[in-house]
Amino acid sequence: MNTSKPATKRIHMENSILFPIVIGELEKGHTAKINLKGFSMRPFLETERDCALLTSPKSPKVGDPVLAEIEPGHYVLHRIIAIDGDAVTLLGDGNLGTEHCRLCNIKASVIGFYRKGRKTMDRTDGWKWKTYSWVWMRLRPIRRYLLAFYRRIWLKLFKPI
Repeated sequence: MNTSKPATKRIHMENSILFPIVIGELEKGHTAKINLKGFSMRPFLETERDCALLTSPKSPKVGDPVLAEIEPGHYVLHRIIAIDGDAVTLLGDGNLGTEHCRLCNIKASVIGFYRKGRKTMDRTDGWKWKTYSWVWMRLRPIRRYLLAFYRRIWLKLFKPI
């Protein structure tokens, strides 16, 4: 009897095609685990290494990581840094510039992240994520220098898993 796991084939799909499908499933009450792609959530989340577990948005607030459609067909997974009425300001942890959308353009909330190939999730409502978030958001004035060090030195010394 063959008890080995079947081979998994990874396919790549444009976000403009993938996310409407994912959002449709979230609206039906499902959750979705997606592989992250891009560098906007560095230094703690890495492209093609980490995954996010998404659910339909539930009263998003400042500090929450969310999936938002910032223009038709253009989706980002960033942190909310300000909400003013219906206007939402987003910032990726690895970005210096902000992006904007409306509350209705927030398509998913992040429950947690699977980092570094681990099977256990770092929940966004857990102490680890909250502590990291609190510290990282307060380092915003010097983030440019920290990110430059991370890209130019840290990644060369310690390649991500």
